[in-house]
Amino acid sequence: MRTEICHLEKHEGEKASLAGWVANKRTGKGLVFLELRDGSGFCQCVVDENQVKPEVFELAKGAALSASLKLEGNVVKDDRQIGGFELQVLSLEIIQNVEDYPISNKEHGVDFLLEKRHLWLRSKKQWAVMRIRSRTKFAIHQFFQERGFTQTDSPIFTGAACEGTTTLFESDFYGQEAFLSQSGQLYAEATAMALGKVYTFGPTFRAEKSKTRRHLSEFWMIEPEMIFYDLDMNMDLIEEFIRYVVTDIFTTHKAELEILGRDTKLFENIGTSFPRITYDEAVEILHGKRDVNGVSAIKTLENDLEEVKASIVEKNKDIEERETAIAAGGMKKGKVNFNRNKIDTLKNEVKDLEEKERNIPQWLESAKNFKHGADLGGSDETIITRLFDTPVMVYKWPKDIKAFYMKRDEEDDNYVKGVDCLAPEGFGEIVGGAQREDSLELLEQRIKEHDLPMEAFEWYLDLRRFGTVPHAGFGLGFERMVMWLTNVPHIRETIPFPRYYGRLFP
Repeated sequence: MRTEICHLEKHEGEKASLAGWVANKRTGKGLVFLELRDGSGFCQCVVDENQVKPEVFELAKGAALSASLKLEGNVVKDDRQIGGFELQVLSLEIIQNVEDYPISNKEHGVDFLLEKRHLWLRSKKQWAVMRIRSRTKFAIHQFFQERGFTQTDSPIFTGAACEGTTTLFESDFYGQEAFLSQSGQLYAEATAMALGKVYTFGPTFRAEKSKTRRHLSEFWMIEPEMIFYDLDMNMDLIEEFIRYVVTDIFTTHKAELEILGRDTKLFENIGTSFPRITYDEAVEILHGKRDVNGVSAIKTLENDLEEVKASIVEKNKDIEERETAIAAGGMKKGKVNFNRNKIDTLKNEVKDLEEKERNIPQWLESAKNFKHGADLGGSDETIITRLFDTPVMVYKWPKDIKAFYMKRDEEDDNYVKGVDCLAPEGFGEIVGGAQREDSLELLEQRIKEHDLPMEAFEWYLDLRRFGTVPHAGFGLGFERMVMWLTNVPHIRETIPFPRYYGRLFP
């Protein structure tokens, strides 16, 4: 009977049968080391020439990357290995060997890997990201279910915009103009009036011609709505929610985070209260007029630029030294391959640093010239969060840059009771929320101000006509949350098959 790699601890000191694919292979004198993956985990399988039949050893030597096979052997504890166990092989059967597997263990360009996304998912890091994605989804459901929320579903086809008309995907719905949903929020408000506390969790679509590292055209959103909640209660729930999910991932998926090389600073600080600053205070931080714990955002960014430049010089020197050592000859094949792979990795790191070297001066210029009343861009969010080790809440936003359904601030009608939660480490907005406008008269006025078709929102206005109450909610971009948790460089790595401007296949 086949044993899954994740259950090897139950068979320590016993024989076990594994089946899977070759994720990596190394050879030594009389030894073949096969790294096997089976979806549940990774295991080093050692084939010793002195412990197996000659034909088994030859099969092991000939097994190519991604070949499928079955093995049997003794399970031995080894804390140096992923999962803590290895298999000392006694027999081996190749189900299918592979020729010219397109993705080798060297560094590849992202465009190439995306063309082979169906195969790239097999790599160790992508496996770890998908495992964390799955657990994050589970933790989200668990959080809301434990707190008495009811999951409800909103339609994919809608007749009106929720987040502005410029990013709608148009469709023909039996002769009627329809759009793919930008958000489930308006429908969640309706179900909240029936069920009290609800959340939707489903796909949403934005037709943004953007290829930034934080944008997808098809992504998943979590959108809770709560009756008798105000903005402060909403922010309290956002903080509790994010802390719960982050803590869960750190507790359950440390092995996957280790594979990804995730810095644990985020997880160590997540218990700290999230700072809350107004939009006006955020603008002062961007202009360098307000320090955070005695630190200026502008000065911090200038220091970052100097560190980036120094790191580029250091890595280029490392590359040069390794290339010189290889060119000199006399190096063993295994060490040559190690150094070549390291050089490829360093070159990609330099490429990323050079992009930062180009971007930081632009960010500085943008921050210094930021105009009050404008929305925060990605670089602005990066600058603000650079000063915090936890997520930070930015609330009380100018009305002109926020959605029509947000409630105006009673003290200043130019602002709304909205909040964006920005993740640290440069990841920016992961949550957007607000207290909703509960006045029929004011909501009708907002719809007119935003030049939206009143007839498309008559059903939504009914929620204010028939038993209106104060209520609030928020939306969390699921892939942005996964991106932050895993610290991958681009959001396209957080979903099995990403869809964004220019990408429809595979």
